[in-house]
Amino acid sequence: QVQLVESGGGLVQPGGSLRLSCAASRSIFNIYVMAWYRQAPGKERELVASITDRGSTVYAEPVKGRFTVSRDNTKNTVDLQMNSLKPEDTGVYYCNSRTILNIHSWGQGTQVTVSS
Repeated sequence: QVQLVESGGGLVQPGGSLRLSCAASRSIFNIYVMAWYRQAPGKERELVASITDRGSTVYAEPVKGRFTVSRDNTKNTVDLQMNSLKPEDTGVYYCNSRTILNIHSWGQGTQVTVSS
């Protein structure tokens, strides 16, 4: 399994931006899918964005046009650029990896709070 460590969370005002980064403990070159999930208080964890080893991306409807996911296989990192943040984007953001055999790994999460 791969160890994942998120960073970049914090408090931001509505309309602001944050960039989350996920560092992997080993090469992610052959990891099928890297993804970001989030969990708001009292809600289930949900997919925010994912990117395959070939660069194909999927975004949750609420973040389309505002968030961008990217992966750097040379640095073993996956980033999530979040723009035009809204209070409903508040939550704990988790990095996730999924192999072709459907083996998942999770980071410990990073808190994002959007509030004035």
